[in-house]
Amino acid sequence: MNYNVKIIGKERLNHDVIQFRLQRPAGYEFKPGQAIELFLEEPDKKGPAPFTFTGLTTDPYLELIIKIYEDRKALTAALAGKNAGDSVNITDPWDSFINKGPGIFFAGGAGVTPFIAILRHLKMDNNIGSSQLLFFNKSHEDIFLEKEFKSLLGNRYMNILTREHNGSPKPKIDEQFIRTRMAHFTGPFYVCGPPGFTQTIQNALIKLGAQNETVNVSF
Repeated sequence: MNYNVKIIGKERLNHDVIQFRLQRPAGYEFKPGQAIELFLEEPDKKGPAPFTFTGLTTDPYLELIIKIYEDRKALTAALAGKNAGDSVNITDPWDSFINKGPGIFFAGGAGVTPFIAILRHLKMDNNIGSSQLLFFNKSHEDIFLEKEFKSLLGNRYMNILTREHNGSPKPKIDEQFIRTRMAHFTGPFYVCGPPGFTQTIQNALIKLGAQNETVNVSF
């Protein structure tokens, strides 16, 4: 089923990431980790494309955090031009990630978005435990929600910059790199990001002894 909803809030979180808050239809339910398809009607006529809910299931609105690709002139660029009062179309939710409880989260850039709602819900339920987030970005200007992640996880939140090294060697992302940065190795493991990143992390975890069923990647 499709829903036409209004944008009720918009906030830029960094140079290319925007948080949108949308009108929540009556009776609309979702689970942390679930996503929707979003599209625009005429005159924009863009999409559909998948985005993951980032807010709490108890919020009176629906929240999406979206990376904007201005150079592609596609859906996200059109969304960047939208403001409160404008409308978008969304579908019913579907499973992108399933909340399997506290674990280790590996996020490449905007790949962190499926984990935001999961981490927020774990905290709300006093069940965040020893969860850890390794957040990979090209440079510091690409990071967003840093203050919240630190509040949620303390020193179990780690920023890893792949291009901005301040004179240090460029990190080689492999099993040795992962091993030295993990607080524990009990899983479950959540992995999301560009395909190459996801495959690299997944391979490293398997080489370190993780069982396939404990490594969760997006569907």
